[in-house]
Amino acid sequence: MRDLGAGFHYLLKGQRWVARHGKQYGFGLIPGLITLVLYGAALAALANWGGDAVSWATPFSDDWSSPWRGLFRGFLTVVLFALALLLAVVTFTAVTLLVGQPFYENLSEKVDRDVSPDGTAPESGLPLWRELWISARDSLRIVIRAALWAVLLFALGFVPLVGQTVIPVIGFFVTGFFLTEELTAVALQRRGVDLRTRLRLLRARKTLIWGFGTPLGLSFLVPFVAVFLMPGAVAGATLMARELLGEETRDGDDESDDTDDADDADERTVSGGLGG
Repeated sequence: MRDLGAGFHYLLKGQRWVARHGKQYGFGLIPGLITLVLYGAALAALANWGGDAVSWATPFSDDWSSPWRGLFRGFLTVVLFALALLLAVVTFTAVTLLVGQPFYENLSEKVDRDVSPDGTAPESGLPLWRELWISARDSLRIVIRAALWAVLLFALGFVPLVGQTVIPVIGFFVTGFFLTEELTAVALQRRGVDLRTRLRLLRARKTLIWGFGTPLGLSFLVPFVAVFLMPGAVAGATLMARELLGEETRDGDDESDDTDDADDADERTVSGGLGG
């Protein structure tokens, strides 16, 4: 139970961090907005033409009498849209992180520098195309795992009583685990931690992971909320990744706020010194 609270605390700390760093929060919204538009268009298309797709896929029911043909195809259309919606929730984070790789890498590095005792952040040393390839490959593996879980839980949902009570709760915990894996991957991949090792780290601290990811997954069910929480979720996941690896972290909650203008001035000073 203590780890559950600690996981939720990291989620809140991440939101507070981006609230104190307005520029990072603004840039972090861009990938989520792009992904939201793409997913919205896809779901709208499915809602519009899903019935036609089901009719095309079930020619054997063309000769069924009314109302059985309509009920059967209507049920399949609802199931198709429900599966698409579930898949959208599960994959939204992965796609957003892939679209916003440069944005979230930059945000995660700034969080590391802000809370690191020596003010440094680990760097992968890989070119951007290589980082994108690794991120896409690992995200696909996670999406496949999550999709298998989604199909299993959807099937178990038809079990009387259990399917309407226990299975939805399990589903939220599973979703929270995979969401957290995707979010912590931003910081862990930069440290050279591969997917198998990441999963082992997360499984060893399941309650901490659930405390972070489960409430986040629940909030993602509310339209548009995912977009606005993503920057803070990346920041919080970076802080939690440091604990998973046992890295020393300076608590910056009570520090004076670093303004974006001050950060820009520091960068110009460093650049000027190098140029001189």
